[in-house]
Amino acid sequence: TVNCLDQHVEKSPNRVALIWERDEPGTAVHVTYRELQDLTCRLANTLKKYGIQKGDRVAIYMSVSPLSVAAMLACARIGAVHTVVFAGFSAESLAGRIMDSGCKAVITYNQGVRGGRTIELKATVDEAVKNCPSIKHVFVAQRTDNKVQMGDRDIPLEEEMTKADSVCTPESMDSEDMLFMLYTSGSTGKPKGIVHTQAGYLLYAALTHKYVFDYQQGDVFGCVADIGWITGHSYVVYGPLCNGATSVLFESTPVYPDPGRYWEVVQRLKINQFYGAPTAIRLLLNYGEEWVKKYDRSSLKVLGSVGEPINKEAWQWFYQVVGEGRCTLVDTWWQTETGGICIAPRPSEEKAEIVPAMAMRPFFGIVPVLMDENGEVIEGNDVSGALCIAQPWPGMARTIHGDHQRFIDAYFKAYPGYYFTGDGAYRSQKGYYQITGRMDDVINISGHRLGTAEIEDAMADHPEVPETAVVGYPHKIKGEGAFAFIVLKEQTAHVDHIKEELKTIVASKIAKYAVPDHILVVKRLPKTRSGKIVRRLLRKVVTEQSSNMGDVTTLDDPSVVKEILDAYQKYKKSSS
Repeated sequence: TVNCLDQHVEKSPNRVALIWERDEPGTAVHVTYRELQDLTCRLANTLKKYGIQKGDRVAIYMSVSPLSVAAMLACARIGAVHTVVFAGFSAESLAGRIMDSGCKAVITYNQGVRGGRTIELKATVDEAVKNCPSIKHVFVAQRTDNKVQMGDRDIPLEEEMTKADSVCTPESMDSEDMLFMLYTSGSTGKPKGIVHTQAGYLLYAALTHKYVFDYQQGDVFGCVADIGWITGHSYVVYGPLCNGATSVLFESTPVYPDPGRYWEVVQRLKINQFYGAPTAIRLLLNYGEEWVKKYDRSSLKVLGSVGEPINKEAWQWFYQVVGEGRCTLVDTWWQTETGGICIAPRPSEEKAEIVPAMAMRPFFGIVPVLMDENGEVIEGNDVSGALCIAQPWPGMARTIHGDHQRFIDAYFKAYPGYYFTGDGAYRSQKGYYQITGRMDDVINISGHRLGTAEIEDAMADHPEVPETAVVGYPHKIKGEGAFAFIVLKEQTAHVDHIKEELKTIVASKIAKYAVPDHILVVKRLPKTRSGKIVRRLLRKVVTEQSSNMGDVTTLDDPSVVKEILDAYQKYKKSSS
């Protein structure tokens, strides 16, 4: 926090650190570096008063706001480890993360506000901490005027902060001490707590923020990601604040109160760099150009895309319509695990070419390699393979909390001596990189990574559903959607009722965005003789490549393929 706050407070205390674009349209709140330091120190002293010490873990379950940023920085200031949980996650998801990380406290709001709707944050926390004996205190801030139930362990946060001292000496930390944990989905059901440390992470976030977006002092940087994701950590909070930037906090949605929201904000706050997700661009593209053209976007210099590969149509619309063909568009590739951007068109030589929908150039110190099936490095250009990184970089994750072996297995086992990203990539004739998508059972819904096993595990809790398999399929707006195949017990009636129950289970166990768009009942699933479900075949069915099923002789009964195809065709007819 000394790098993110104190150094700037000394030089320019009244520089604006955060512009909070609240959900309510047109009600932006400006917070200077001095004010943010004051908030952070008071919050830090409050945490200390209630026994939070260096090394303790604290869960943050809050919507985007200056207070949630101060909560992250307050943890950092006293050497506590924050784990931010996206405020759209269910009580069960929150409880799982609290238990896995052993949090001593939760910081939350009474309620959240998003898209004009009220979200019950405190009630969700209450539900979650019922099963979390490690939680000693729940700090509750007020986002709305509504009263919520307060129990013995609940502490009204702002009340305590007004009593707290506004000076808090920062804890002295080692460069490799833990800064935060952030949970992300893997190919197995249980989310993994990715660990980032102090010095390397901050250096990497700050450098990538400065050079990829060509951030200049005085620019207004608008990353519209939520702090619950790594993008919010690196490019809303740590990178920009370390660089003394002015960072926008966007609490709303791209279509509230109408599909012009982003561009109205760009005009009103005079945003210079706009960093968002392809899924939002695809959504807005459907509403037409007039919503964009209504507003003055002349302040924009750089546009950025993050979270999933951007398709050419969305790239062109973003570049031509939003950026009027005059803004640099950086399609950035990176992961929760990499800490910051690894491959992007900039930095580069001045005016170097940018190929649409391509991440292109590795950042300083990033050495990408493509590997073949036999674990050999693929040389030359115009080739595809598994994307690996050949040497360490400052921002890389250090471990998975409580399970270093899983860290080794997930990232360093497939290609010994290399970090395996889990993504496939193509290297063009000119040597530029294009990401082609995940190589494992992980799908990307609206830019959020989700292991299909997580959805399957949730649905398997239904007493009538002995078996499930979930695959991703291309979705016009979300990029990918989830398609579920389920086997029901015999004599099960009310199939539609069960489908609705399954959707509710997934929403309550994970989050609303994880709910499958389609659920197809089949008699059985395609399996190998050893009982492994062959998801590759199910993927071919839903992407309608059934003429090209490949080798089905490994199945215990190849006739299952036709059975599933027939069920799919029937389902398609009935739903159209």
